[in-house]
Amino acid sequence: VHFKLPKDKLWATVYAEDDEAYDIWHNDIGVPAERIVRIGDNKGGRYMSDNFWMMGDTGPCGPCSEIFYDHGPGVAGGPPGSPEQDGDRYIEIWNNVFMQFNRTEDGVMHPLPKPSVDTGMGLERLAAVLQHVHSNYEIDMFQRLLAAAKNAVDFASGPGADCDKDSPSLKVIADHIRACSFTVTDGVIPGNEGRGYVLRRIIRRAIRHGYKLGARAAFFHRMVPDLVAQMGEAYPELVKAQTRVMDILRQEEERFFETIEHGMGILEAALKALPAGGTFDGAITSSCPDALP
Repeated sequence: VHFKLPKDKLWATVYAEDDEAYDIWHNDIGVPAERIVRIGDNKGGRYMSDNFWMMGDTGPCGPCSEIFYDHGPGVAGGPPGSPEQDGDRYIEIWNNVFMQFNRTEDGVMHPLPKPSVDTGMGLERLAAVLQHVHSNYEIDMFQRLLAAAKNAVDFASGPGADCDKDSPSLKVIADHIRACSFTVTDGVIPGNEGRGYVLRRIIRRAIRHGYKLGARAAFFHRMVPDLVAQMGEAYPELVKAQTRVMDILRQEEERFFETIEHGMGILEAALKALPAGGTFDGAITSSCPDALP
């Protein structure tokens, strides 16, 4: 597969001591030296670098080489490794981790008997590049899910409702419907332990954002058909599970909406009574943890 990205828009970073990766980028691939950035130990310790990947304090690890796309001077930010690197002009779209070592508890790097390359691409970031937009939320799939989120929230907010189509809350909802629907499709159901608890918290976070926009009834499950329309061809298991996913999300929503009004009332009353410069009492949230944000 060739994406035909413009070569002059691509930058690469390598670990400062990784001459082999640098030489491949420069000599074999032909990337100009000024677009290859060496990143050293910049996180407070040996091998603590943006370009040295570790799974934890111990275990497989190694230097990495990241590929960035330059969105152009119309976007604020500087190249990787510069003081302005946190801007949005240069966006990482690909990463290659060279698994070379096993780090033990004493911090010693032991060469792996079978080194490998672990490669990972940001699919949505690449889609943004190919569709000539800057944000992941501007790609075609997310635009349709954002529209579905707005329609669902407006429906649950009552006649004449028209929430702000640019609200960040819609992005949260659009993102979470994917995560929740695929998780349920994989056999996880909301619960109070393990994966089920994580799923429950994600669902409730989406619901709270809908509540913030005015929704006062179940709305989240209504987006499942829109998600299936977008991703069902690539994931036929999602099509088969559509009814079950909708039922599980709807049941979770209805249970949560029974408590959210009560919890938000507690929160709003406490905030209103809070004196200027006062400290919010955490015991208030612990008294109704499932209903408060």
